[in-house]
Amino acid sequence: MVTIRLLGQPALERDGAPLPPPRGRKSWALLAYLLLADRPPGRRQLAELLFADADDPLGALRWTLAELRRALGDAGLFAGDPVAARLGDGVVVDVRWLTDPDADAGDAPLLAADGELLDGVRLASCLEFESWLLVARHQVSAALEARLRQAAVTRLALGQAAEAVAFASRAVARNPLDEGNHELLVRSLAVAGDRDAAQREIAVCEDLLWRELGVRASPALREAASVGQGSSMVLPSNGRAAAVSQLEAGRAAIAAGAADAGVQCLRRAVTEAAGCGDAALQGRALAALGGALVHAVRGRDEEGAVVLNEAIRAAERAGDRATAATAHRVLGFIEVQAGRRRTADGWLARAEELAETDEERAAILGVRGMNASDAGDYGAAFEHLGESVAAAARAGDRRQEAWSLSLVGRAHLLREERDDAATALSRSLDLVQEQRWLAFQPWPQALRGELDVRSGDLDGAADGLERAWALACQIGDPCWEAMAARGLGLLHAGRRDGATATSWLAEATARSNRTSDRYQWVHGHALDAAVTDAVARGDADRARPLADALAALAARCELRELVVRAQVHRHRLGDPTALAAARLLAKDVDNPALAALLG
Repeated sequence: MVTIRLLGQPALERDGAPLPPPRGRKSWALLAYLLLADRPPGRRQLAELLFADADDPLGALRWTLAELRRALGDAGLFAGDPVAARLGDGVVVDVRWLTDPDADAGDAPLLAADGELLDGVRLASCLEFESWLLVARHQVSAALEARLRQAAVTRLALGQAAEAVAFASRAVARNPLDEGNHELLVRSLAVAGDRDAAQREIAVCEDLLWRELGVRASPALREAASVGQGSSMVLPSNGRAAAVSQLEAGRAAIAAGAADAGVQCLRRAVTEAAGCGDAALQGRALAALGGALVHAVRGRDEEGAVVLNEAIRAAERAGDRATAATAHRVLGFIEVQAGRRRTADGWLARAEELAETDEERAAILGVRGMNASDAGDYGAAFEHLGESVAAAARAGDRRQEAWSLSLVGRAHLLREERDDAATALSRSLDLVQEQRWLAFQPWPQALRGELDVRSGDLDGAADGLERAWALACQIGDPCWEAMAARGLGLLHAGRRDGATATSWLAEATARSNRTSDRYQWVHGHALDAAVTDAVARGDADRARPLADALAALAARCELRELVVRAQVHRHRLGDPTALAAARLLAKDVDNPALAALLG
C-alpha cells in the first residue's frame, strides 16, 4: 500500500516505510493540484500555472509528470489531456481519507493529523498556484475540523465522553477562534465528570474571544458545563404519559413562536421519556428538541447536534425510520449553515436513503439545494430545489414549498436572472403570507428587496426592505437582520447616499456575525457588499481587512463564488495577480454574472 502524505511535510510511504520523494521542486505542487483540483486540468493550464518561467513549459510538465509516475511506481498514471488523476487501489491520499466522513480508516488517524497542506512548499514565482494553495489549505483545515467535531459529537451520543474530549480538543487546537469548538469541549469535559477542566476551558474561551475578536462568549458556553455526568442531557424523572404531554406541548409552543417555553417543555419530554424506557418516544422527543434548538433558538446548534445524534441512536434502537431521517436532515442543515460541505453531504445522503414520503424528500432536497447553491454549484442546486418544490406541492407542504422557492429565487438573483428570480420570490412570498409564516418572511422579502434595487425600483425596494428589517428585529434572527440591513445598504448606495449605505452595510456585517452558529453564507454575503462599498468609496484601509476576512471565510466554508469575488476585490485594491487567480478559481462556477464580472 502506497500512501501519499500531503498534510504537513509531504512524503511518500510504502506499507509505512518512507519512499524516495519525486525530484523537482514543483513535483509536490503538481501532485497536490492534480489530486485536489475540482476537475482534471488541461496540460496547457498546468504548464502556465507551474512552469511559465521554464524555457519549455510543456516539456517541464512532461518531465515532472514522468517523475511522479516513477516515484509512485505506476507508469500509467497522469495520462491524457486533460490529465487524469485516477489512482490505483493500492494508493491512498492522506488528505482524502482524513476529510472523508465515509473513509474506511475510521476516526483514530484524525488525532495524529497535524500541520497544513503542503507544509513548507512555497513557489514565489507561481502566484496563481499560491492563491489556489491558500484556498486549498483553508478547505482542508476546515474539512479536518468538521471530521473532528463529528467524531466528538458521535462519541458523546454513544456515552463515550472521555474519547469525545480528545477529538473536541483537537478541533479547538485547529480553530481556536470558533466558540462552537470550545462549547463542544466544555460539554465533553462536563459529561466526562471533569467539572474543573470544563470551567478552565470556559475561562480560556472567554478570554480568547474578547482579546482576539472583541466579542463576549454566548450563554450557551457556560450552560454547556451544567449537563449531567454520563449524559449530554439532565437526569430522567418519571412517566410515559408525562413525556407525551410535554412533547405535544413543546411542539405546539414552538409552532406558535414561543421558543423558550417550547424548549423547556421538550427538555422535560426528553427526561421523562428516558425515565420510562420507551426508545421510540425518547427518539421523537430528542429529535423535536434538537430541531427546536437548531431552528427556533439562536446560538444552540452545538447542543442541538449532540441531542440529534442521541435521537438517531434511540430511533435506530426502536426501528423508527422517520425520526432517524428527520434527525439526519437537521444535522445536515447544521453543517450547511456552518459551511462544512462534506459532512453535510454525508448526513443528507443518509437522510435521503431513509426518506419514504414526499414531505420528507422535499425537506431533505431543499437542504441539499441550499448546500449546492452556497457552494456555487448551480446545476445541482436547481435540480435539488426543483425536485423539492414539486415534492412539497404534492405533499401539500406549503411552508417547505415557500422555503425551497426562496432559495430558487436567491440562485437566480445571484446569476442576474431577474425575471426567474422575481417569479420564484413572488410565489414564495405569496405562500408565506398565505401560511402567516412571519418567522420566515424577512428572508424572501429581503431577497425581493435586493432584486428591486438591482432592477432600479428603489421605492418598491424601500418598502419591502424596511418591513423585512422591522420584522427581523422583532423576531430577533441575526441572519434575517443581516440580509435586510444589507439590502438597505444597497438601497442607499443606489440613492447615492454613501454614508448611510456604509452604515447599513457595517450593521449587516455585525449582525451576521452575532451568534456562534451563524449562517456563514449570509456572513460572507454581507462582507462582500461591505468590501464592494469600501472599494467604490476609495476607502482602501477599510476594504483590505474586509476582503481578507471574506477570502478566509469563503475558502474555509467552500463558498466558491465568494472566493472568486474576494480575489476580484483584491485586484481592484491593486493586487496584480489577483484577477488571474480569480479566473483560475472561477472555472468550476457556472454563473453568467460572475463570468461577466471577470470579463
